[in-house]
Amino acid sequence: MAAPTLAPTRPTPPSDRVPTRRTRLFALPEVRWAALAVAFFLAGLAMQLADGPQWLWWALYLACYAAGGWEPGWAGVQALRDKTLDVDLLMVAAAIGAAAIGQITDGALLIVIFATSGALEALATARTEDSVRGLLDLTPDTATRVTDDGAEETVHAADLRVGDVLVVRPGERIAADSTVLSGGSEVDQATITGEPLPVDKTAGDEVFAGTLNGTGALRVRVERRAQDSVVARIATLVEQAARTKARTQLFIEKIEQRYSIGMVAVTLAVFVVPLLFGDTVRRSLLRAMTFMIVASPCAVVLATMPPLLAAIANAGRHGVLVKSAVVMEKLGATTHIAFDKTGTLTRGIPQLAEIRCLDKRFTDAELLTLAAAAERPSEHPLAAAIVRAARRRGLPLSEATEFTAYPGRGVTARVGDRLVGVGSPTTSGPADESHSLHMAVDAFHADGYTAVVVTCEHQPIGVLALTDQLRPEAEAAVRASTAVTGSAPVLLTGDNRAAADRLATGLGITDVRAELLPDEKVTAVRELQKDGRKVTVVGDGINDAPALATAEVGIAMGGAGSDLTLQTADAVVVRDDLTAIPAVIALSRQARRVVLANLAIAATFIGVLAVWDLAGTLPLPLGVAGHEGSTVIVGLNGLRLLRRAAWERAAGRRG
Repeated sequence: MAAPTLAPTRPTPPSDRVPTRRTRLFALPEVRWAALAVAFFLAGLAMQLADGPQWLWWALYLACYAAGGWEPGWAGVQALRDKTLDVDLLMVAAAIGAAAIGQITDGALLIVIFATSGALEALATARTEDSVRGLLDLTPDTATRVTDDGAEETVHAADLRVGDVLVVRPGERIAADSTVLSGGSEVDQATITGEPLPVDKTAGDEVFAGTLNGTGALRVRVERRAQDSVVARIATLVEQAARTKARTQLFIEKIEQRYSIGMVAVTLAVFVVPLLFGDTVRRSLLRAMTFMIVASPCAVVLATMPPLLAAIANAGRHGVLVKSAVVMEKLGATTHIAFDKTGTLTRGIPQLAEIRCLDKRFTDAELLTLAAAAERPSEHPLAAAIVRAARRRGLPLSEATEFTAYPGRGVTARVGDRLVGVGSPTTSGPADESHSLHMAVDAFHADGYTAVVVTCEHQPIGVLALTDQLRPEAEAAVRASTAVTGSAPVLLTGDNRAAADRLATGLGITDVRAELLPDEKVTAVRELQKDGRKVTVVGDGINDAPALATAEVGIAMGGAGSDLTLQTADAVVVRDDLTAIPAVIALSRQARRVVLANLAIAATFIGVLAVWDLAGTLPLPLGVAGHEGSTVIVGLNGLRLLRRAAWERAAGRRG
């Protein structure tokens, strides 16, 4: 059945390529309650300063208490049921104590600052989730499905099944990972593979969910359900990031209970001991409330997670999806990076590297023309590489007849009036005793190339050398990896030694471990981990999964990564840009520095204010402003890692 004629539509402009999801400020209940608390506080303060009725500004302050304090207070009560002491409850108790001794303005200020810092934390978390979950918005909600009788119907993308046939019109986003059945178009798949230019797609090519169709119409067959698509699989991994916590954060939470209990004990001592020496109840209670406020560890608790979550969000926007804050923390400790070869440093797609002509009757161009014409009907990857090389050179390819494929050996075909063969050196026919042929094949093998012999009328006329395509950014990635870790990367590959050495020499890698089976890669990683070294392994294939699981951090190449590798890896490079790996390590180190700075800020504020209160007389408003101000400072300091400039610094760029 012929495909229906489709009217072209204007493709989506580049600025609309990546849908964005951004939580509105007042969509968060924490922000709404904090804003209401601020409004009541400002109104009460205005009435107090204007000598208004005391009952009125007291009522406004109490409304501020209710708006900003009910949520943390309720959370604290629920924590008490689980026999834990929550910092939020301590803050609310301190505010109520301030009101009890007539310092309601100070208590309201505490509620306002505490509610504001909570709103900032909620906003940071929401924006982080927006960045990592926005990937799902690339996939359209609906698709046009072709029914059995040839009609078209609009269905939800989530309802698509494997085998469904879809029509994708110009300018539409593709709804599912599919294979092109008919039609031709250019597809912008930068959001998945990072390729800057649209890729031509014709029958037999794979297309990904969420990519943007260009000017042509495509008829495609669904190969994966919506929940199994590349986009969905990656997004599922990222969902775990918001639910996990770094070891530093977990350590703080472990000591938080002991710290809080100790703080309550000291607070009681600060209240009781002065009374025993004749101090007034009001002064002792005020000092005790001030101490409980300034010694609260809320700023310490907030010092860790926001910077790591912000770094995860920033990395996600730039094509590196990190599974958890634990992983983001570990990345910064990397001392050695181990790269797989095929599919990681290279594309895993063969290309013609060199032509060696053995018969003076033929030029290099004529030799390649004959080989490409004979190989054109073949589906073998090496055949495709030879045909691509001929087309790039603009060579005219004649139609081949009498084509015969010999699995594992090669092909023969009649090109014009010549019988041409293209195949393995071990099956080149009776004339393979040619000394020049053996020399050419051996030389190519020694250099790590795959040799293909071309024959004409059963006589060898030349040898083609093919090799894997090196990723264009591989050399820059190796240099950047060396700079960020202080040690040259290691190459771990199952490929032959000659091919591994040739690639490593070109990239400046000196430590090469070749011809490794999967368990041998694990052994190599464990050897690298000796003496406390922290190893990050980068790979794409199923054979890399054990090594990725063994390393401190495993990073998968998302474009070509197998399902097992994506599940095993701790992070995924969605756009297959190797330079993003040293960049995310540098970003992690920025986050670690921010965490340490935040902990120092929080500890300094707590120490100075606590000593001031114990050794002298710290005014409650100053204690509130100092301690809760430190909470706001560490929160804002962590949010700096959401900025584009943070990634640019990590990537070594200036703009």
